[in-house]
Amino acid sequence: MLELLMSTAIALIVIGAAVGAFKDGVAMNEVATQMADSTLNLRSGTNLLVTDLMQVGRGIPTGGISIPLASAGATAIPRPSPSGASYFFDNTTATTLSAVTTGAGLGPTVAGRATDIVTLLMGDAILDEYLGQPLQVNVSTTPGIVPKLAADGSSFSVGPNTGWIGGDPLDGRAAVKPGDLILFTNPNGGTALQTVTRVDTSNVYFDTSDAFNLNQRTVTAGSITQILGTVLTAQRVLMYLYYVDASNGNAPRLMRRLNQFPGQALAGIVDDLELSYDLVDGTINPTNVRDLPYTAAGVTYSANVIRKATVHIGVRSEAMSMRQRDYVRNHLSTVVSLRNLAFVDRYR
Repeated sequence: MLELLMSTAIALIVIGAAVGAFKDGVAMNEVATQMADSTLNLRSGTNLLVTDLMQVGRGIPTGGISIPLASAGATAIPRPSPSGASYFFDNTTATTLSAVTTGAGLGPTVAGRATDIVTLLMGDAILDEYLGQPLQVNVSTTPGIVPKLAADGSSFSVGPNTGWIGGDPLDGRAAVKPGDLILFTNPNGGTALQTVTRVDTSNVYFDTSDAFNLNQRTVTAGSITQILGTVLTAQRVLMYLYYVDASNGNAPRLMRRLNQFPGQALAGIVDDLELSYDLVDGTINPTNVRDLPYTAAGVTYSANVIRKATVHIGVRSEAMSMRQRDYVRNHLSTVVSLRNLAFVDRYR
């Protein structure tokens, strides 16, 4: 009996140690899996945001694009917004739309922390590569089958450039569609931005009451009307909104929204998105600015002088760790040079 008790005790000790080791191994594997999952989310979300930050401002005038002004009779210009929010671009104190529009604290509150949003504007590289932008658009009275802008700027015919309508014959890629943004520029650098509302076999239309309220041709400043009467160049631009979506009880996700189209999820579960910016004026050069416009030492800075962005993204695991009795969290901070905004042609 004594020998049986001793052997049983020894067996229980060995089994207990084995079970404990197995339990620790399972817990460590769980933590490692959740950490790997959160790291993958960080990479997938951060990579595209960083890429877009590097491309922001491509093909956009240094001072931004003229927009219809409230002082000239224009109504508000809706800004792409997170779910449940409704923001507008500033067309009251600002006369142009910058390549970067900041939004500190304008995103949803996640885990007790307000998140940021940011809107990025850039020329479309796909259409540029496929069709060879910018497209020269002539005045309405120009003879021949060439691209022509209507006398009031409400539409333009693509002429022989049918790729603007049909896109790539194999997959339709690069085709201009309703909801796209077209930037018009005249030889003197005057600009106007219009929203495509419909297309047919050879024409692109800019009807009023578009999703952005950019097609306000009756205003006296900032619209297409002010740059009519000469040959213009036309190119498609892309507007991306980055934000955290925590609507409808879903796990918070990092979203990327093109123009006013529905957003696409890039990563989850994201519980923090913060951005700050470094500015260059040759004198003070403020750093870690959260929102623009920004005033320091009596000087007001616009987003046009942003040269660098610091991005901070925080993610957590989908399930709670049994070992830690909490979510596994992972954070990444990186600095991105906005190369298209940093370049200045000093000889022009």
